[in-house]
Amino acid sequence: MKIGIVGCAGRMGRMLTSLVLETEGADLGGGTEAPDSPFVGQDVAVLAGAEPSGILVGDDAAGMFAAVDTVIDFTVPAATVAHARLAAAAGTALVAGTTGLSGDDMEQLSAAGEKTAIVHAGNMSLGVNLLVGLAEQVGAALGIDYDIEVVEMHHRHKIDAPSGTALMLGKAAAEGRGVDHDSTAVFSREGETGARPAGAIGYAALRGGDVIGDHSVIFAGPGERLELTHKATDRRLFGQGALRAALWTEGRPPGLYSMRHVLGLQ
Repeated sequence: MKIGIVGCAGRMGRMLTSLVLETEGADLGGGTEAPDSPFVGQDVAVLAGAEPSGILVGDDAAGMFAAVDTVIDFTVPAATVAHARLAAAAGTALVAGTTGLSGDDMEQLSAAGEKTAIVHAGNMSLGVNLLVGLAEQVGAALGIDYDIEVVEMHHRHKIDAPSGTALMLGKAAAEGRGVDHDSTAVFSREGETGARPAGAIGYAALRGGDVIGDHSVIFAGPGERLELTHKATDRRLFGQGALRAALWTEGRPPGLYSMRHVLGLQ
């Protein structure tokens, strides 16, 4: 399978390049950056610390989409939406690990999924996606007397809050409980907030240091507290999950998929 990487000169892009180069059944099909990037024209593999591949960083994303089987995207929401349109036009699968997508962004990914396979997940790790399933099950099993809080911590450079993974967990708990997430979510507390609203799903986002990603879903009830926690210690797990998703797209019909589809959990 020929795999292209958008944002290939970034930290995640270089890691993905390295993983593609060392994975049997995957071939590096190209890599792109913005037209004004100083990395355009450099060897994609060399940027990833590998031997020269002869594949140079380009600035024509549309051309790369037309030349590969699947593209992996860990960029920013606006770019991911644009890449979804290119994927739909070319009939090329897209694996997007971008976080911070709005409801409108997701609608556009869904529209692209009518023409090609689109895999999107706020977190590509196996453990996190198992945690999402557990959060949904616990949300369904425990009643309204159990307050739900989602706590996450990431490195100081993360630009969105709460994390996409935290939102995945909160939405899964809401789905399990059978309530609308957006009408029950509480994203900030300050000053005299009054008593906690019954049924609310609270979020707390911590930032500092070089934390890769810690997430907990807390179910606090009368006399007891259940905490489900995942801690990431190696960024490669996100790339490995994305690459697994890319290989999974081979022969898949159009649709908007999640990592839980890839792992056979949904």
